[in-house]
Amino acid sequence: MKFFSFKILLLCILLPPLLYIYTVQLLEKELNRRYFDDIEQIYIGDTEPLFRGNIRLKDAIARNIDAYLKSRRLIRMGAKVEVTVTTRAGRILYPPLFEEESTPSMVVEPMDIAAENYRLLRQGLLVKVRVTLEYNTLLTNIILALYVLVFGLVLYGYYRRGVHRVRQQELASRQEMARLEDAKRNTTRSLESLKAERQRLTSEFERLQQRIEQEKHKASRNEDQMLEEIESLEKRIQENLSMQQSQQEEIDALREQIRHYEKARRSEGKQKVRAVEAAGKRFRTLYKKLTVNARAVEGYVELTDDMRIKAEEIIHQLNENPDQVPIKRKVFGRKGMETVLEVIFAYNGRLYFRRRGDQRIEVLVIGTKNTQNRDLGFIKKIASA
Repeated sequence: MKFFSFKILLLCILLPPLLYIYTVQLLEKELNRRYFDDIEQIYIGDTEPLFRGNIRLKDAIARNIDAYLKSRRLIRMGAKVEVTVTTRAGRILYPPLFEEESTPSMVVEPMDIAAENYRLLRQGLLVKVRVTLEYNTLLTNIILALYVLVFGLVLYGYYRRGVHRVRQQELASRQEMARLEDAKRNTTRSLESLKAERQRLTSEFERLQQRIEQEKHKASRNEDQMLEEIESLEKRIQENLSMQQSQQEEIDALREQIRHYEKARRSEGKQKVRAVEAAGKRFRTLYKKLTVNARAVEGYVELTDDMRIKAEEIIHQLNENPDQVPIKRKVFGRKGMETVLEVIFAYNGRLYFRRRGDQRIEVLVIGTKNTQNRDLGFIKKIASA
């Protein structure tokens, strides 16, 4: 597009993945810090049951850490948290390791458990927390989708501004052509007036010549005066001819400008025809189970890019699984008329189709709410045929 910046397009393509990677790394660091602080405060819990021997230290740590991790929503959304609790001597207390089970006859006294807990606490405990945000999870996909949406809206804003400028330019071109047409009509009227004046002067010149001939016979003394009058008339005729030539040159220039604008308009028409032919060929190639009316292809080409994507989603669904297409209403289904169904897409878009006698689906019209009346008139003619 003439008014669309390639730099903006490049930034909207490159920035989302770069910001996504940076955000994931930054979020990992922040979650590492936050989870470490939280786990360091709660992993031991209440020490009174430990010193009474009601529960082993490693069991209390496992219970507290597991309860904390289950309460974190980000973990359910895809954040992977690895927690390790060891003594300074290197004994791993969390995560629990497989150990040989005690024989059922062995009974551990609470005092022994309390002594063991006290000994481990005196050795000192080390907590390590490692948070990893893996790709293609719910959380990371939400971050990526957010950036894509934001830059998509930015790109859409620049696109709409470009479309607005193109429309303003087209409006200015139409106004300029109208002005040139008015100037042409005014010049043509002036030229016709000059032609009439020329004829009048010519008639007057001929009349005066006849009068001169008559007067020559009457009095030779009036000859000089008559010649001067003839010269004056000839001079006026020459001025008139010069004005005619100037007006004719101005008309030629106006005609050249009009031909230039008409040539530009024909070029836009050819581009539209080529776009319609390309879209029709693509529909015939991709959607073998459908018949797409030429009116529908033209309506599709006139849509915006976003609406084209939504319209083609409906066409694809009609081709693959037409029973799943959401129907808004039946447009025509009265006696003597074929049933035509209406589907809405992109809020403002309208698609109309019917099932033919051979059970093949035919897409009749693709348009918008603004073209609905004209489209319904076309459909009514087809359905009544």
